[in-house]
Amino acid sequence: MYSSSSASKCVILIHVFAMQLLHINSELPLNTTNAYLNHKCLVTKGKYKPGSEYEKQLKLTIKNFYSDSGNKEGFTLLGSDGFSAILQCRGDSYGSKCRDCYATAVAALHRRCPWYKAKIIWYDQCLLSFDTKYSTGQIDYDNNFCMSNAKKLGGDKLAFIRTWNIFMDNLTTLAIRVDNNDTKTSPFYAVGETKFKGDMMYGMVQCTKDIPEKACEECLVFNSIHFQFCLNDKRGARFMCRSCTFRFEFYPFIAKQVRNI
Repeated sequence: MYSSSSASKCVILIHVFAMQLLHINSELPLNTTNAYLNHKCLVTKGKYKPGSEYEKQLKLTIKNFYSDSGNKEGFTLLGSDGFSAILQCRGDSYGSKCRDCYATAVAALHRRCPWYKAKIIWYDQCLLSFDTKYSTGQIDYDNNFCMSNAKKLGGDKLAFIRTWNIFMDNLTTLAIRVDNNDTKTSPFYAVGETKFKGDMMYGMVQCTKDIPEKACEECLVFNSIHFQFCLNDKRGARFMCRSCTFRFEFYPFIAKQVRNI
């Protein structure tokens, strides 16, 4: 049985340890989380057999992509008539973060979509896709989804719709604008912040680097219209597809300093 003195010391130690944990957690970078978001096994594209040419191509691509995933671009692709693959990491997740996300995505796809030729998986920090056709350079209108905060914003819905539409338009303009004087700016990626009714709203847009600038804009506009029910009147939401993504929240979710737009 513990004495009252021992119990007091124990409580103090637990309190100090808890405070240390809170201090550590408060200093973690915002982009360290890499949550699984969604995946899709494209069953209509069929399965490959062990030892087949498709499996050999897939294994070789996975190996080569691992080497490429640590580059500064956070992007790599392969395209041919019967096979294509693309890895796109989030604009602030390159180098080791991109490589770690890629390794996680490969393992998850192997587990979730065994033997399927075509498959896609989305994580917070990366997208990985394999297909049976030459799909690079084209907008994927079919494989998309939307996630939203269960809590509604309330208030003036029309004012909010106008705000996030303008916000996304401004972010898109920044994402497709090429700035040769700033080598740190990744093409087809932009983050920013704006105010709505006194609250700060944070946003991000990104397109895969295999599509042209006009297609990037078209992809974002198409999905913003297609997923209006998911985006409107929410405290935060995002849509994602194989070609582009848009996210907004009422809290900062990107570690990199954002631009007030």
